[in-house]
Amino acid sequence: MTGYAPPSHNMGPGSIDANLADVHGHEHVTPGEIAAGVIIGRASEYFDFFVFGIACVLVFPYVYFPFLSTLEGMLAAFALFALAFIARPIGTALGMTVQRHWGMAVKLTIALFLLGSATVGIALLPSYESIGMQAIWYLAGLRVAQGLAVGGSWEGLPSLLAMNAPKEKRGWYAMIGQLGAPIGFVIAASVFAFIHSQLSHEEFIAWGWRYPFCVAFAINVVALFARLRLVAADEYTSMFKNLELSPSRTFEMTRSGEGKNVFLGALAALASFALFHLVTVFPLSWMTLYGDAPITQILWMQVLGAVIACGAMVLSGWMADKFGRRNTLGSMAVLIGLFSFAAPMLLDGGTSGQNIFILMGFALLGLSYGQSSGTVTANFSRKYRYVGAAYSADLAWLLGAAFAPLVALYLSSHFGPVAVGGYLLSGALCTLAALGLNRALETKRK
Repeated sequence: MTGYAPPSHNMGPGSIDANLADVHGHEHVTPGEIAAGVIIGRASEYFDFFVFGIACVLVFPYVYFPFLSTLEGMLAAFALFALAFIARPIGTALGMTVQRHWGMAVKLTIALFLLGSATVGIALLPSYESIGMQAIWYLAGLRVAQGLAVGGSWEGLPSLLAMNAPKEKRGWYAMIGQLGAPIGFVIAASVFAFIHSQLSHEEFIAWGWRYPFCVAFAINVVALFARLRLVAADEYTSMFKNLELSPSRTFEMTRSGEGKNVFLGALAALASFALFHLVTVFPLSWMTLYGDAPITQILWMQVLGAVIACGAMVLSGWMADKFGRRNTLGSMAVLIGLFSFAAPMLLDGGTSGQNIFILMGFALLGLSYGQSSGTVTANFSRKYRYVGAAYSADLAWLLGAAFAPLVALYLSSHFGPVAVGGYLLSGALCTLAALGLNRALETKRK
């Protein structure tokens, strides 16, 4: 929320607890509880997506695309991976409709039940050898269901935290919701690494890979209750009404002329989202095909990188509060641009170079992604801020991250890892251009 201006009714830089008290002065929903709900909810969603992404490299080429080469099987799996990000905006629109008619609790229940069911459905899906092409179509359908569910699960908790945050802590509270990403990856990669280390390749491909998908259902149940406890509270509803956060209709927002802010918000976060899958999913595919390190070692190195990303995200909150969110995000885009020139050499530098790529990439991801959420949502009027933040995130994922593993692996396998550097550089330039345009628009408004 670079350049964020608090609503006129905001209580200012006092205690956030005062803003979260109900009309009778009793506190039932505390900032800590909202933060915990945000982290648990996001971690569950990212876990489901990372389990699928890791399986695109380690499982699906052998189970659902055995008629292709390993490289072609990974590319085909990454094409299915992108389907969820295409479906996310549709899920957001459907979710907003459900919320307008039946409320937030019903929407969340449907979305998370669909997410968990689709993920477990993948675990129970027969292989290509059992039912042929139908298996691939079923896998694609379940992946679309995951995207619809994640789009429909937007509950606005990050916006609620940020809009109630004291002036000197806005960057810190903006960072909290982003912690779910590295936490979800740590859990997903750790589960896969443990199972892969305990089984032979044949056992892992035959049945072992299905366990992480089953774990997802239990995690989603925990996340559902953690978030329902918040959204079902009267205080939560009162706060949303007081801040005028409402699930307004999509076409109503676009007709109002605020649709352009969705694209501006997505482009402002593009460097972070472009980097996202290039340090999580892509290195696993590249090192599996062209590296020498064992798969388990690669996964544990990525787990270490995700832990570093958690620390970097916390640091980004401090940096944003001290230097400003726009300055922090712009500086990280510059660093990502510089990293793009080193990326080809590191990926071609053997196991040690590839490990440095993972660790440096995760550190930069933490610093940039920690402040990428709702970068320019202050451009939206209060009436459309809730919906605008959701669609901005959906579009950023679609433009920056959805096809990143597919494009990076295809181009790097044909032209070398220099293509990865080019992809990252384009994302960094888009972020810098969007931040500059946003600054100009703010100056014009003032």
